[in-house]
Amino acid sequence: MWQLLLLAVLQSILLSAGQVFLKFALNEMGTPSWRWSFIAAQVTNWWFLATGVCLIASSVLWMYILKKYPFSMAYPLASMSYVFGMLAAIFIFHEDVPLTRWLGVVLIMGGCYFIAK
Repeated sequence: MWQLLLLAVLQSILLSAGQVFLKFALNEMGTPSWRWSFIAAQVTNWWFLATGVCLIASSVLWMYILKKYPFSMAYPLASMSYVFGMLAAIFIFHEDVPLTRWLGVVLIMGGCYFIAK
C-alpha cells in the first residue's frame, strides 16, 4: 500500500509540475499568431519542453499505477495533484489562498488517507 501511495505522490508532483511549467510557457508566449516567428519562438520555449517531459513522465507512471493497482484505490489518489497545485499557487505564483480552499485541501487529503488505508 505504501508503494502505491509513494507512486501516486510522485505522479501527482509530476502532473502539477507540468501545469506549473505550462503556466510559465504561456506567460512567455505573447500574442498568438500564425507567423513563422511566433511558431519558432514556441518551439524554442524551454518551458514547453519541461511541460512535455513532466506530463509524459506523469502519464507513463500513471499507466504503471493503473496496471498494477486496483482502479478504485489508484484513481482517487490522483487527486493529490490538487494539493501540490495549491502549494505551487502559494510558493511559486505568490497567490493568496483563502481558508475555504484550504478546507477543500484538507478534505481531499482526508479522502486520500481513507482510500490508502
